[in-house]
Amino acid sequence: MNAVRDVLLGARLERRYRIDALIARGGMSSVYLGMDLRLDRPVAVKVMDPRYSADQEFLSRFEFEARSVARLKDPGLVPVYDQGVDGDYAFLVMELVEGGTLRELLRERGPMPPHAAAAVAIPVLGGLGAAHAHGLVHRDVKPENVLISENGEVKVVDFGLVRAIAAAGITSNSVILGTAAYLSPEQVESADADARSDIYSMGILIFEMLTGTTPFTGDTALGLAYARLQRDVPPPSRLIPGVPREFDELVLTATARRPEARYADGDDMLDALVEIVADLGLPPFTVPAPTRSAERETVIAYRNGRAPVAPPAAPLPPTPRNATRMMDADPDPVGSPRTATRFEPRDDDYRDRDLADDFYPDDDIEDARPRPALLAMSRDFDEIRSRSRRRAQVFTLLVLVLGIALAAGGWWLGSTIA
Repeated sequence: MNAVRDVLLGARLERRYRIDALIARGGMSSVYLGMDLRLDRPVAVKVMDPRYSADQEFLSRFEFEARSVARLKDPGLVPVYDQGVDGDYAFLVMELVEGGTLRELLRERGPMPPHAAAAVAIPVLGGLGAAHAHGLVHRDVKPENVLISENGEVKVVDFGLVRAIAAAGITSNSVILGTAAYLSPEQVESADADARSDIYSMGILIFEMLTGTTPFTGDTALGLAYARLQRDVPPPSRLIPGVPREFDELVLTATARRPEARYADGDDMLDALVEIVADLGLPPFTVPAPTRSAERETVIAYRNGRAPVAPPAAPLPPTPRNATRMMDADPDPVGSPRTATRFEPRDDDYRDRDLADDFYPDDDIEDARPRPALLAMSRDFDEIRSRSRRRAQVFTLLVLVLGIALAAGGWWLGSTIA
């Protein structure tokens, strides 16, 4: 993709979309900051690897999926403006969401308290539900495909891209598409997917938001994918004592190994989550954008007149027929053996904070008293703190620095309450 980057920077696709800067690069595509010269607005342009432009089946599927997604209207979906092919490059033009990805946010802040995880999951499920109602399946739900804007909007991106790539003649019928940690069992076994496959991936996503890791590990991407065929996803409270029982049940239902035991689609799971939020009395929450993101750095550098320099990508090896490969796999996915063989809580983990402040961060919230379920969580948290003198010291000092933390925005509880 190094050659693609060099050629496209400054180029104009179909004489309309000027490519200004590279935001991110994956194994199959690159995302650029662009400018729609006709409408004079910034856009995000996803450009596929040139090898796909010679595959007519891919191009047909790419166009069909783009048109299908462009018809959808939901706040939880990144709008698709246009698609096309210019020479060797098939591309997709989308709304430029200024902010960052859920992956970048998790790396910055670690595990989320339940009200923050719900604030991410509700719009994502809304977007999935809108697509499922029209017969569309994402097939690659993961933190990298969840975008968070500067004003707290949460949106899903890359609908239909996996299906288009699967249609390309350069892949084989046995290729496993999607990131290994989030694949449903049926995607691993047969590459089949429907709305319930997205629900499984969504269950993994919520598990990761609550715990900071994914439920399965493996020495290889293939081993990681196949782990879910023999084992059930554990309840998040097994890793984080005090996670509400209702969230355990939500995750376990979403990740049932048999598709018929899961929620039927995004709307079905959304209804269940909204009911949980109401039952627990969780406050509204505005999800903060990551402070350090590839998109933010690219936009700032471009506006300051500095072209961002991205490291060259290693050339992709040729794919033999009937080989198995993961698409756009994270080089160090959370939960991989290299990064998190077991969960290690951090000093700034939400478990080390006063629970009433976590769930009711503003003093002026009327009747800001923890519910019974939250009191039970607080007892679990206190027990953990009593076993660690250092954590007790951190907890004591937290009262003194809470105001500074709120101003700095470095804590989950320092984010905006809607």
